[in-house]
Amino acid sequence: MKKLTLFFIATFFFANTHALPAEKDRSFFQKIFCGENDKHAVCQTTNNTKRNANKQVKIKKNKRNQNLFNNNEEGQNISVYTGTFDLLDKEGDDQTNLVGIEHRNEDLFRDTWIGRFSPTTGAFVTGKSSVYLYTGIEAKYNLGPVNISPSFAPGYYQAGDGKNLGSALEFKSEVKIGVDLFKNTNLGYSYSHISNNDWGDVNPGTDNQSITFSKKF
Repeated sequence: MKKLTLFFIATFFFANTHALPAEKDRSFFQKIFCGENDKHAVCQTTNNTKRNANKQVKIKKNKRNQNLFNNNEEGQNISVYTGTFDLLDKEGDDQTNLVGIEHRNEDLFRDTWIGRFSPTTGAFVTGKSSVYLYTGIEAKYNLGPVNISPSFAPGYYQAGDGKNLGSALEFKSEVKIGVDLFKNTNLGYSYSHISNNDWGDVNPGTDNQSITFSKKF
Protein backbone atom coordinates (compact mmCIF):
# COMPACT_ATOMS: atom_id res chain seq x y z
CA MET A 1 0.00 0.00 0.00
CA LYS A 2 2.85 2.39 0.84
CA LYS A 3 4.47 1.72 -2.54
CA LEU A 4 1.17 2.40 -4.34
CA THR A 5 0.71 5.64 -2.39
CA LEU A 6 4.26 6.81 -3.16
CA PHE A 7 3.76 5.94 -6.83
CA PHE A 8 0.55 7.99 -6.94
CA ILE A 9 2.20 10.99 -5.26
CA ALA A 10 5.22 10.83 -7.59
CA THR A 11 2.95 10.60 -10.64
CA PHE A 12 0.92 13.59 -9.51
CA PHE A 13 4.08 15.65 -8.84
CA PHE A 14 5.77 15.01 -12.18
CA ALA A 15 2.50 15.49 -14.08
CA ASN A 16 2.12 19.00 -12.65
CA THR A 17 5.73 20.17 -12.32
CA HIS A 18 7.31 22.72 -14.71
CA ALA A 19 9.78 20.01 -15.71
CA LEU A 20 7.09 19.12 -18.27
CA PRO A 21 6.46 22.60 -19.81
CA ALA A 22 4.34 21.29 -22.67
CA GLU A 23 1.85 19.93 -20.13
CA LYS A 24 1.76 22.75 -17.60
CA ASP A 25 -1.47 24.29 -18.98
CA ARG A 26 -3.43 21.05 -18.69
CA SER A 27 -5.40 19.78 -15.71
CA PHE A 28 -4.54 16.55 -13.97
CA PHE A 29 -7.55 14.87 -15.57
CA GLN A 30 -6.52 16.01 -19.04
CA LYS A 31 -2.93 14.88 -18.58
CA ILE A 32 -4.05 11.38 -17.68
CA PHE A 33 -6.98 10.80 -20.04
CA CYS A 34 -6.34 13.02 -23.09
CA GLY A 35 -4.17 11.87 -25.95
CA GLU A 36 -2.57 14.10 -28.60
CA ASN A 37 -5.33 13.35 -31.15
CA ASP A 38 -8.31 12.87 -28.77
CA LYS A 39 -11.43 14.49 -30.33
CA HIS A 40 -13.31 15.04 -27.07
CA ALA A 41 -14.17 18.73 -26.60
CA VAL A 42 -12.23 19.04 -23.34
CA CYS A 43 -9.20 17.33 -24.83
CA GLN A 44 -9.39 19.38 -28.04
CA THR A 45 -9.27 22.58 -25.98
CA THR A 46 -6.11 21.58 -24.15
CA ASN A 47 -4.46 20.17 -27.28
CA ASN A 48 -5.08 23.47 -29.05
CA THR A 49 -3.55 25.26 -26.06
CA LYS A 50 -0.44 23.11 -26.36
CA ARG A 51 -0.13 23.76 -30.08
CA ASN A 52 -0.57 27.52 -29.59
CA ALA A 53 2.09 27.55 -26.87
CA ASN A 54 4.55 25.67 -29.08
CA LYS A 55 3.77 28.03 -31.95
CA GLN A 56 4.49 31.09 -29.79
CA VAL A 57 7.87 29.62 -28.80
CA LYS A 58 8.77 29.11 -32.48
CA ILE A 59 7.68 32.66 -33.35
CA LYS A 60 9.87 34.15 -30.59
CA LYS A 61 12.84 32.07 -31.74
CA ASN A 62 12.37 33.17 -35.36
CA LYS A 63 12.18 36.81 -34.27
CA ARG A 64 15.49 36.49 -32.42
CA ASN A 65 17.10 35.04 -35.55
CA GLN A 66 15.61 37.80 -37.71
CA ASN A 67 16.99 40.50 -35.42
CA LEU A 68 20.48 38.99 -35.55
CA PHE A 69 20.62 38.15 -39.25
CA ASN A 70 18.59 41.14 -40.44
CA ASN A 71 16.18 38.88 -42.31
CA ASN A 72 13.45 41.52 -42.68
CA GLU A 73 15.57 43.99 -44.61
CA GLU A 74 15.17 44.26 -48.34
CA GLY A 75 15.87 46.93 -50.93
CA GLN A 76 18.70 48.69 -52.70
CA ASN A 77 21.52 50.06 -50.55
CA ILE A 78 23.90 52.69 -51.91
CA SER A 79 27.08 53.60 -50.00
CA VAL A 80 29.69 56.28 -50.61
CA TYR A 81 33.00 56.20 -48.78
CA THR A 82 36.32 57.95 -48.46
CA GLY A 83 39.48 57.12 -46.57
CA THR A 84 43.12 56.07 -46.79
CA PHE A 85 44.65 53.65 -49.30
CA ASP A 86 47.71 51.63 -48.22
CA LEU A 87 47.36 52.64 -44.60
CA LEU A 88 50.38 50.60 -43.44
CA ASP A 89 52.72 51.61 -46.26
CA LYS A 90 56.28 50.92 -45.09
CA GLU A 91 58.06 52.87 -47.84
CA GLY A 92 55.95 55.98 -47.36
CA ASP A 93 55.41 56.70 -51.07
CA ASP A 94 52.23 54.71 -51.88
CA GLN A 95 49.86 55.90 -49.17
CA THR A 96 47.14 58.15 -50.55
CA ASN A 97 43.46 58.94 -50.23
CA LEU A 98 40.62 57.00 -51.85
CA VAL A 99 36.98 57.62 -52.69
CA GLY A 100 34.45 55.01 -53.75
CA ILE A 101 30.84 53.93 -54.21
CA GLU A 102 29.16 50.61 -53.48
CA HIS A 103 25.79 49.02 -54.21
CA ARG A 104 24.23 46.17 -52.22
CA ASN A 105 21.07 44.45 -53.48
CA GLU A 106 19.29 43.07 -50.41
CA ASP A 107 16.42 41.73 -52.57
CA LEU A 108 18.81 39.09 -53.95
CA PHE A 109 19.68 37.48 -50.64
CA ARG A 110 20.49 33.93 -49.58
CA ASP A 111 19.80 32.66 -46.07
CA THR A 112 22.36 30.28 -44.58
CA TRP A 113 22.99 28.83 -41.13
CA ILE A 114 25.50 31.62 -40.50
CA GLY A 115 23.29 34.48 -41.69
CA ARG A 116 21.89 36.25 -44.71
CA PHE A 117 24.24 37.12 -47.59
CA SER A 118 23.60 39.72 -50.30
CA PRO A 119 25.54 40.56 -53.47
CA THR A 120 27.63 43.71 -53.40
CA THR A 121 29.33 45.62 -56.22
CA GLY A 122 31.54 48.68 -56.06
CA ALA A 123 34.56 50.65 -57.16
CA PHE A 124 37.07 53.12 -55.80
CA VAL A 125 39.77 55.36 -57.17
CA THR A 126 42.82 56.61 -55.30
CA GLY A 127 44.65 59.92 -55.33
CA LYS A 128 47.31 58.28 -57.53
CA SER A 129 44.84 57.11 -60.20
CA SER A 130 44.71 53.50 -59.01
CA VAL A 131 41.32 51.91 -59.73
CA TYR A 132 39.68 48.86 -58.19
CA LEU A 133 36.39 47.37 -59.47
CA TYR A 134 34.89 44.53 -57.43
CA THR A 135 31.86 42.33 -56.88
CA GLY A 136 31.22 39.79 -54.13
CA ILE A 137 29.05 38.96 -51.13
CA GLU A 138 28.35 40.71 -47.84
CA ALA A 139 26.65 39.59 -44.63
CA LYS A 140 25.02 41.83 -42.05
CA TYR A 141 24.45 41.20 -38.35
CA ASN A 142 22.51 43.56 -36.09
CA LEU A 143 23.39 44.25 -32.46
CA GLY A 144 20.73 46.83 -31.65
CA PRO A 145 21.57 50.07 -33.50
CA VAL A 146 25.06 48.73 -34.28
CA ASN A 147 25.62 46.41 -37.24
CA ILE A 148 28.64 44.42 -38.38
CA SER A 149 29.11 43.59 -42.08
CA PRO A 150 31.92 41.28 -43.20
CA SER A 151 32.40 40.87 -46.96
CA PHE A 152 34.58 39.22 -49.57
CA ALA A 153 34.95 40.46 -53.15
CA PRO A 154 37.28 39.56 -56.03
CA GLY A 155 38.01 42.43 -58.37
CA TYR A 156 40.03 44.07 -61.13
CA TYR A 157 42.89 46.37 -60.10
CA GLN A 158 44.67 48.92 -62.26
CA ALA A 159 47.71 50.50 -60.57
CA GLY A 160 47.83 53.75 -62.56
CA ASP A 161 50.49 55.92 -60.88
CA GLY A 162 49.97 54.13 -57.56
CA LYS A 163 51.02 50.91 -55.88
CA ASN A 164 51.78 47.80 -57.93
CA LEU A 165 49.84 44.96 -56.28
CA GLY A 166 51.31 42.33 -58.62
CA SER A 167 48.19 41.24 -60.50
CA ALA A 168 45.08 42.55 -62.20
CA LEU A 169 43.03 40.03 -60.17
CA GLU A 170 42.93 41.02 -56.51
CA PHE A 171 40.76 39.94 -53.55
CA LYS A 172 39.26 42.32 -51.00
CA SER A 173 38.36 41.17 -47.48
CA GLU A 174 36.54 43.79 -45.43
CA VAL A 175 34.75 44.36 -42.14
CA LYS A 176 32.38 47.29 -41.60
CA ILE A 177 31.01 48.53 -38.29
CA GLY A 178 28.07 50.88 -38.65
CA VAL A 179 25.50 52.76 -36.60
CA ASP A 180 21.95 53.51 -37.76
CA LEU A 181 21.51 57.29 -37.73
CA PHE A 182 17.98 57.78 -39.01
CA LYS A 183 15.53 55.57 -40.88
CA ASN A 184 17.35 53.82 -43.76
CA THR A 185 20.62 55.69 -43.18
CA ASN A 186 23.85 54.42 -41.66
CA LEU A 187 27.28 55.80 -40.80
CA GLY A 188 30.17 53.36 -40.47
CA TYR A 189 33.86 52.60 -40.40
CA SER A 190 35.47 49.93 -42.58
CA TYR A 191 38.83 48.22 -42.68
CA SER A 192 39.87 46.17 -45.72
CA HIS A 193 42.81 44.18 -47.01
CA ILE A 194 43.49 43.65 -50.73
CA SER A 195 45.93 41.07 -52.07
CA ASN A 196 46.27 38.51 -54.88
CA ASN A 197 46.84 35.42 -52.70
CA ASP A 198 50.37 35.04 -54.18
CA TRP A 199 48.97 34.46 -57.66
CA GLY A 200 50.79 37.47 -59.10
CA ASP A 201 54.45 38.24 -59.72
CA VAL A 202 54.57 39.99 -56.36
CA ASN A 203 52.04 40.27 -53.56
CA PRO A 204 52.69 43.33 -51.38
CA GLY A 205 49.02 43.71 -50.48
CA THR A 206 47.42 46.85 -49.13
CA ASP A 207 45.39 47.74 -46.04
CA ASN A 208 42.78 50.46 -46.27
CA GLN A 209 40.36 52.27 -44.02
CA SER A 210 37.37 54.45 -44.79
CA ILE A 211 34.31 56.21 -43.44
CA THR A 212 31.08 55.06 -45.10
CA PHE A 213 27.68 56.68 -45.46
CA SER A 214 24.87 54.37 -46.60
CA LYS A 215 21.31 55.00 -47.70
CA LYS A 216 18.67 52.34 -48.42
CA PHE A 217 15.99 52.92 -51.07
